[in-house]
Amino acid sequence: MAECKTTNRDKYDSHSDAEALKLADLFDRGWKIFDEVDTTNDPLSSNSVQVKVKRAINMLEETSRMASQVDLFSPNEELEEIATADIKYLLSPAFLGALTMKLTGRDKRLEIVQTARAYFMDFLKRCKDYNIAHFTLPEPVNDSTLPDEEIDNAPSTYTPLPSTSNLVAMATQRQTKIERYSQRKMLEARLSDVRTSVESGQADDETSRDFYLLNIRKWVLLCLDEVQSIDQEMEILKSMDQMQLSAPQPARPSRPPMKPFILTKDAMQAQVFGAGYPSLATMTVDDWYDQHKKHGVLPDQGVPRRVAVEEGTYGKECEEEGKEKQSENDECLMKSRKWDDWKDDHRRGYGNRQNMG
Repeated sequence: MAECKTTNRDKYDSHSDAEALKLADLFDRGWKIFDEVDTTNDPLSSNSVQVKVKRAINMLEETSRMASQVDLFSPNEELEEIATADIKYLLSPAFLGALTMKLTGRDKRLEIVQTARAYFMDFLKRCKDYNIAHFTLPEPVNDSTLPDEEIDNAPSTYTPLPSTSNLVAMATQRQTKIERYSQRKMLEARLSDVRTSVESGQADDETSRDFYLLNIRKWVLLCLDEVQSIDQEMEILKSMDQMQLSAPQPARPSRPPMKPFILTKDAMQAQVFGAGYPSLATMTVDDWYDQHKKHGVLPDQGVPRRVAVEEGTYGKECEEEGKEKQSENDECLMKSRKWDDWKDDHRRGYGNRQNMG
């Protein structure tokens, strides 16, 4: 008995038109925001970019949830059975992985790359099931660690030399990456030819289907490179975490308090003039206030007795000095009057007999 297959179109027609419109709208908006974030010149860590990234992730996660609820993709169907309008939803995990890689946060970096790898692998497995492109799935992450005794005995500065097999593998990976880059450039050139007609809404069903399949094949190449880079980064992050846990934290030595100093022009000036000003401070403002408060000479404590006594003494001295000046003025006045009287009785030149023939 032949196996009865449930086509994607039958499942898609089963849910309401409102849900279909909501699903398409969410995906298109999420794709648009991803393109904006991917081509922006703003720093990735800026608040505006991070808000867009998280908004697009929420939209695409909702798209994936809705597609899963209606069983939009089935493992017992072929690629030809998927409707053209539904093929684009295969890109949701790829976009989610790329957006997750754009999240910032050093303390959560390992969790971020692990989540992104899971999204990329989900996309690659689905493309492998539908035989959209010919490629080999990356191996799963090996989380096994060395025993504790081997970690303790391993030297911290030891770096193993690459073996012959490792060098061959590295050369093979490099050649594979070059081939993927060339294939991706060819796909992008073909995409540019059909993008305009699809975005303008004038493309027929065949052109739209070819546009989405070209995007999926391009993202297959991108995801393969991303997974390889993530595996390398995960090894580095795990090594850094292990080093931080094993490295002892040095105790901070207590430093003596610093003394005030002043920079001088040269060593000779420092020897002659010392710090560069008459004297260093010998007490704080609080110490000065307490000292003056103790002696009762602060403005809010009234006029001290000693000051009053000094003011009385100063007043007496000023009075005596005034009297002395007054007597001097009287003597000067008497002397002037006598001189005037003498001039009245004696004409000018009286008594000057010198040089008179």
